[in-house]
Amino acid sequence: MVKFNKKKLPSRHTSLGADRAPHRSFYYAMGETEKDVAKPFVGVVSTWNEAAPCNIALMRQAQSVKKGIRANGGTPREFCTITVTDGIAMGHEGMKSSLISREVIADSAELTVRGHCYDALVGIAGCDKSLPGLMMSMVRLNVPSVFIYGGSILPGRYKGKDVTVVDVFEAVGKHSSGQMSAAELRKLELVACPSAGACGGQFTANTMACVSEAIGLALPYSAGTPAPYEERDKYAKASGTMVMNLLKKGIKPRDIVTKKALENAATIVAATGGSTNAGLHLPAIANEAGIKFDLIDVAKIFKRTPYLADLKPGGKYVAKDMWLAGGVPMLLKTLYEGGFIHGDCMTVTGKTMKENLKNIKFNPKQKVMRSYKDPISPTGGVVGLKGNLAPEGAIVKVAGLKKLQFIGKARCFDNEESAMKAVQSKKYNDGDIIIIRYEGPVGGPGMREMLSTTGAIYGQGKGEKVALITDGRFSGATRGFCVGHVGPEAALGGPIGLLRNGDIIDIDAKKGTINVRLSKKELAIRKRKWRARKSDFGSGTLWKYAQTVGPAYLGAPTHPGKKKEVKDYSEI
Repeated sequence: MVKFNKKKLPSRHTSLGADRAPHRSFYYAMGETEKDVAKPFVGVVSTWNEAAPCNIALMRQAQSVKKGIRANGGTPREFCTITVTDGIAMGHEGMKSSLISREVIADSAELTVRGHCYDALVGIAGCDKSLPGLMMSMVRLNVPSVFIYGGSILPGRYKGKDVTVVDVFEAVGKHSSGQMSAAELRKLELVACPSAGACGGQFTANTMACVSEAIGLALPYSAGTPAPYEERDKYAKASGTMVMNLLKKGIKPRDIVTKKALENAATIVAATGGSTNAGLHLPAIANEAGIKFDLIDVAKIFKRTPYLADLKPGGKYVAKDMWLAGGVPMLLKTLYEGGFIHGDCMTVTGKTMKENLKNIKFNPKQKVMRSYKDPISPTGGVVGLKGNLAPEGAIVKVAGLKKLQFIGKARCFDNEESAMKAVQSKKYNDGDIIIIRYEGPVGGPGMREMLSTTGAIYGQGKGEKVALITDGRFSGATRGFCVGHVGPEAALGGPIGLLRNGDIIDIDAKKGTINVRLSKKELAIRKRKWRARKSDFGSGTLWKYAQTVGPAYLGAPTHPGKKKEVKDYSEI
């Protein structure tokens, strides 16, 4: 077993010398021995709670992480942080708390590690914002770190088919349009979510789980195993072992999260038809590393990446199917063979991506993932857009869409509730483009997801007969012609705030453009008449967030990141 020199580690500030006797006495009160206190302190953070199935299997896995740390010369210190679970926050004001929770998760992990001078970190996350939140804290703190996903939920079964919670959201639309009875809706909701774990399709949680492997912060295959399976504990223990290896070798997150690694991460999002939220989270992770990698940079990778994995909501399969078919490494291998993945990036194994993939072979007999030579479509499942309606950019998921252009008339709503009400009462027409504005990071505040609205539209059979544009976000579970992250946002006087009912809008996901048929002169006249809308929040966390949050195309960051960093925590 390796012996570590604590005199060079952050934990020396809380455990070495006569003046730290009071500090050490607290550890003895918790059952640690003098030998334990002489070892490196490793934070083990999970987002365990009873908010949703995404989180309930995490504390079990944390115990396995701790075993791996103790067996390899470290002393684990377990702590939890919050999550806001999107599926339950969806469709009401609670969703304003969702994106903000990413910052609270990153900030609370940072404060815990700083406050107690931990030397390394293992993070276990299960729900959408908790994955990027913990990855952000790892890069921010820059202590040796390993990320591990808590695992996906098992698929439900209804009428002989696999179902997910998205089927329930869309069933609400079917029910409102008379296509499904209340009894059928009840039967579906009772079976859609049969176990612990995050939503099973290629929604935000599974998208960011794939990212964790592609970016190099997670062990190969750790993203795939479903949450209820005890095999997850094997990866958890291995993550504890590996973080001690990283501490021994001095490999830190900023050695791993490089521009090339971020490009690898964006590549796997596109190849899996993943969540548009990755266009928000990857720039936020890049900000922690001091790397310029904004929405447009992400979109460039999306444009050149083939769409290879046939996953819900645009495709047929769920995360468990991808795991059984060969997992993230097999998809990375075919992408690498096609020249879409950088092989020289360092990973938490202490080896490069190329070395990790050396012995992996693509299995042509499975149906979930395609070879790079035989893509579902030649370009990725997510597309970036730019134009006079979105000068800072916007994003649209095209996986599963039959047509990539849409021209229609604006139907404007100044919040999601009013749009949802119109959808439920069917006060819209085929060919309309529903505009939901003042839902951006500042305007929301909090940049809500719109799954309740998009799910209802799709459930009514109008998924590709209308389009939807917002300065807010979409769930990774959203499907249909839905454009999000439009910037500048309405609350800041962006063009989306200047639209009027009946304005003609052109969206072209092939060309990557989004324009309203208004002259520069007309837009300028409207801008002069525009007045900022008063926020619904004058105090509390949502108000505080609105004062500091940056634009969506930069990842909605709330601090300057590494570029303004004065001292690296890992060097204190």
